[in-house]
Amino acid sequence: MTSTTYLARRDQLERYFDRTAVEMWKRMTSDAPLSRVRATVRAGRDAMRAKIIDWLPLDLQGARILDAGCGTGALAFELAKRGATVVGVDVSPALVALARERASIRTGRGTATFTVGDMLDSSLGEFDYVVAMDSLIHYEGEDIARIVSTLTARTRSSIVFTVAPRTRALAVMHAFGRLFPRGDRAPSIAPISMPALRRVLDDHGQFASWRVGRVSRIDRGFYVSQAVELSRL
Repeated sequence: MTSTTYLARRDQLERYFDRTAVEMWKRMTSDAPLSRVRATVRAGRDAMRAKIIDWLPLDLQGARILDAGCGTGALAFELAKRGATVVGVDVSPALVALARERASIRTGRGTATFTVGDMLDSSLGEFDYVVAMDSLIHYEGEDIARIVSTLTARTRSSIVFTVAPRTRALAVMHAFGRLFPRGDRAPSIAPISMPALRRVLDDHGQFASWRVGRVSRIDRGFYVSQAVELSRL
């Protein structure tokens, strides 16, 4: 069940990514030159993408994967190279259009298709794995638990998602980031500590047959994000 806070934040993200940040994310996920701030974010995202891929099987032939908050499709394309059938979903029509455009020049053993919509839409079907890279960092802990809980009902093996870790350094960087031009600012995030995340997950009985596995933080300049693996027992 979605909450009013989830819906409100989802709509804010749609407006930001679809109307304000399309060109920035087009450059961010390419080889185009970037400002120093954005370059650290690109490096961090590249490292996080590699981490998530490393936590999934090397051979994904026949696996169906949901890329929740797929953006321009960078992660989906890498998973498709391993043989997966990837369904990418994002609230931004502009980012999905860019992912579809790039899909036409990507090759691999698997496939990657992209759709505009809500990652919690049950019509997307069931999956072996779900990945959600930097798409849940904008939601508060209770909503993160609701999102992941909803996804577990349609996932057979594991879910890998990222959160914004609650650290003093991250708080300082985001305060400092307000001094930069608006074009260099990321949308607001909701930091959460691992103990707090575990508490909100424990409060949802749907996780009785799941366990928190590997946890890994990526810290590259203005990019700080923490990957969390949730595996079915």
